[in-house]
Parts: sequence; C-alpha cells; structure tokens
Amino acid sequence: MIRWFLDRQLRAFQRRWGYDVSYARELVAADPFALIALGLASSIGGYRKGIPVEVHGAVQLVSVMAEDCGPCAQLGVDMALEAGVAPAVLRAVVERDFAAMPCEIALAVRWADASLAHAPEADETRDDIVRLWGARGLISLAFALTAGRIYPTVKYALGHGRACMRLNIAGEARAVRPTLHVAA
Repeated sequence: MIRWFLDRQLRAFQRRWGYDVSYARELVAADPFALIALGLASSIGGYRKGIPVEVHGAVQLVSVMAEDCGPCAQLGVDMALEAGVAPAVLRAVVERDFAAMPCEIALAVRWADASLAHAPEADETRDDIVRLWGARGLISLAFALTAGRIYPTVKYALGHGRACMRLNIAGEARAVRPTLHVAA
C-alpha cells in the first residue's frame, strides 16, 4: 500500500514539475521508508522564520547549485519562481551578479557562499544576518543552506547526477557558475 501511495505522489510530482524522479523510484523499490526518510531530512528547508521569501529562495538556490547545476538546480529555480522570488533575483544569483541583487539578498548569497566554502568571511556576514533577521532568521538560512544540498547529493551518490547546464529562468537561459567563490 505504501509503495502505491509513494508511486502516485512521484507521478504527480513528475507531471507537475517535469522532473525525472527515477532515483526516487529506486529508493521506493529498495525500501519505501528510505524515500520517507529523505523527505523528512529535507523538510528542514521549509522552515522560514523572520526572513523574506526572496532571501530564503536565493540561499536555497546557492545551496542546490553547490551540489548540482543541472536538473535539481532547475527544479530549485522553478520552485523559487512559484514561491514568488522575482526572476531578476534568480538570474542575479545564478550569475553571481551582486550589483543586480538587492543588498539583503547579496548579503545572504555572500554568507551562503562563504559558509559553504568554510571561509572566514562567513563570520562577518553571519553577524550582519543576525542583526537584520535575528537568530531565527539565521537558523532559517542555515536550514535552507543544508536542505538544498540533500537531494542532489543523494542523487549523485545513487548515480543519477547530471552535468551542469544552462538554467531557464522565466523563459531566459542563463549560464551557471558551478563553482563556489567568495566575493569580497
């Protein structure tokens, strides 16, 4: 019964987002509770307290792009658009065009890049984030940063990773910067 339910959910997800869920089907075939566990682990990404949706979406996109700049990143873009993140913001994040980002988003993206790189710049930007959004805001961003990496990491580990590609953001193709860098 659980396999039937999960298969139905996966078919609906694939139809809605145009996203290949074959890795998830493999999880269900091996053990349906593996997919449930994956969903529970990634659910921390839904915690968003005290921060604007665009900041949250930008950090999640930075996170997923750190692990995958292919189908998972495209799904992240599509979900961010649906959540209300402006296409111009997503384009700026994908291209790391800090001048085109609102200052709060640029701060969050710099913090995310520095945190993922374990760079010392994360300390200074972290303090600024706490000043702007408080401890709950920082936790929200930390969870977004963590959750964005879960699915691409599992997919690559299972042999379903895909090469980098251009991302489509509201009808415009954008080049991806697959490597992290810390902007000064």
